[in-house]
Amino acid sequence: MTILVAGSANLDFVLRVHHVPAPGETVLGRSLQTFPGGKGANQAIACARGGGADTRMLLALGRDAYALPVEASLREAGVALHVVRSADQPTGTAFIGLADDAENAIIVAPGANATLRAEDMPSLGGVSHLLLQLETPLATVAAFARQARAAGVRVVLNAAPAQTLAADLLGNIDLLIVNEAELGVVAGDPDADADDDLAARLARVAVPTVIVTLGALGCVARTGAAMLHQPGFAVEPLDTTAAGDTFCGALVAAISQGDALAQALRRACAAAALACTKMGAQPSIPMRAEVDAFLARADADLAPDPTRP
Repeated sequence: MTILVAGSANLDFVLRVHHVPAPGETVLGRSLQTFPGGKGANQAIACARGGGADTRMLLALGRDAYALPVEASLREAGVALHVVRSADQPTGTAFIGLADDAENAIIVAPGANATLRAEDMPSLGGVSHLLLQLETPLATVAAFARQARAAGVRVVLNAAPAQTLAADLLGNIDLLIVNEAELGVVAGDPDADADDDLAARLARVAVPTVIVTLGALGCVARTGAAMLHQPGFAVEPLDTTAAGDTFCGALVAAISQGDALAQALRRACAAAALACTKMGAQPSIPMRAEVDAFLARADADLAPDPTRP
């Protein structure tokens, strides 16, 4: 079955800095590079490249030079494209300050991404999962979720960037993916202390399965009343951009191919860890074979040593 990703596609301008500037602070950058990005496009590539899934993407681009590398990157990864071409908006862009500790600060100019409308949805025939994010208009996201639910397609939402979500949208979501800050917004307690009970916050979200990513600590999932914890994998991070998107795409790909949730969480955490070891958003997304090899090494490290008593 096919995964359809409907969402954003940007050209990222990445500036290396010693540290991410505080409000009012000016810092000097060392280098500027451009990479294809955008949450939707990153997740589509993670589905296709990292998860080996048959993947399509609905996206909006401008009639400009910035669209060319974005399209090329998706097609090279094997993603089939449904492109809405905006006549008056440029291709979306993102400006990323990447610090030496691999943390980042991101500002997005949506451009053509803001022009996606409900009527742009292609046929859902043969689609098993629809993967959405919040870098396109919220009304459009809600309409896409309704259309997919009516067609019997399972709906996955990565609620990023964080927004308050209406009950009717949540009612059409089968699986919600958030980080801790986003969970606070969706659960209605954005000022919650980090020590607050995570299970209680997950239980307040009226979606059958909710996953919260915890960075290097892995992730926690609530599915029905059951809780699952997948620890993170230790790596030396270079650039954390798109790690969350890689997690989302690899997770949905694994689920669409029949993996149990626990297996899918482990594969998604491995793919996200690998994404942190390379520069750029889409260039950092690993191949499926890389994820397989990484997990095999992890299994070997955990296996008992037969030479020891």
